Amino acid sequence: MTAISTGATSAHAGRLSQTAAPVLEIRNLSTVFPGATRPTVIVDDISLTVRRGETLAVVGESGSGKTMTFLSALGLVPHPGRVAAGEVLLNGTDLLRLPPEELRRRRGAEIAMVFQDPLSSLNPVFTIGDQIIEVLRAHAAVGRASARRRAIELLERVHIPDPHRRIDDYPHQFSGGMRQRALIAMAIALGPKVLIADEPTTALDVTVQAQVLELLADLKAESGMGMVLITHDLGLVARYAETVVVLYAGRAMERGPLDAIFERTRHPYTVSLFRSIPHLDTPAGTDLTPIEGQPPNPISLPPGCAFEPRCFLGKGRSDCATRRPLLEPIDGTDHLSCCWHWRELASGRAGP
Repeated sequence: MTAISTGATSAHAGRLSQTAAPVLEIRNLSTVFPGATRPTVIVDDISLTVRRGETLAVVGESGSGKTMTFLSALGLVPHPGRVAAGEVLLNGTDLLRLPPEELRRRRGAEIAMVFQDPLSSLNPVFTIGDQIIEVLRAHAAVGRASARRRAIELLERVHIPDPHRRIDDYPHQFSGGMRQRALIAMAIALGPKVLIADEPTTALDVTVQAQVLELLADLKAESGMGMVLITHDLGLVARYAETVVVLYAGRAMERGPLDAIFERTRHPYTVSLFRSIPHLDTPAGTDLTPIEGQPPNPISLPPGCAFEPRCFLGKGRSDCATRRPLLEPIDGTDHLSCCWHWRELASGRAGP
């Protein structure tokens, strides 16, 4: 189905048993913002699972709800948005039912997030070391001297050169890749069970991107934590993920193991994403196949499938235009598709 091969995946991304213990379960999560006439749904009935030692990739175009899903899970929805429904189970405890103080304690200690813009995520008036020390002392009864030693160890662990000296540098004295590493150091400081990496290589050059992602893979392998990789880069997904969720307009379009999503794609949106990507073996001058149209405005989504107006398979079909499909298993497997006509993709009869 796609020229991006899962056979060349990193050794860090071996197939995991589906019996591995879940560390994070999001069930039927919905997030809304006030609208002129009715609430606008930004995250729409999302369910997913992250298992111990697994990397779950969450992919989709900008505005598909990738980041908002996990901000919702962490209780960080910007005002005036709110979580309207669902559960977020971290080792069996529903984060959405915790008192605010308890939720703050668990953020960082048990689940952490690395945001995509390291420059805006770091405070420019405090040293890198002070910001790591603050994280440590906010969650544990530890003196400043001990926290500083631990901060140096963390900087060394994320491969910051000369950490004893660089700990006293300010964010502007770090390169983009080093700032991202510093954020990772802060995120892993308390040994979380789940690490959420939101577009962790944005604005980094290709060499630094590879270094940062290899670092994350190594940290996951060392600790056994579950990891969420939020990205639009399907090449990174092929190399580092075991499981994939494809989002569109705040809804899950397809979900399943990496090889199923890449080799037995069963949703027209996922097919369209693959066909819009340039490949090294594509002849020079070949036109890409962009996805027709624009992502929908969440204020006025179509009544049926959100992708129908852009879909090569369902555009103009009455069922796609009027009836919203459900995310359902394909032939009883753990591969799910939210499409009325996925069988046409399976048969090979469908095409743009």
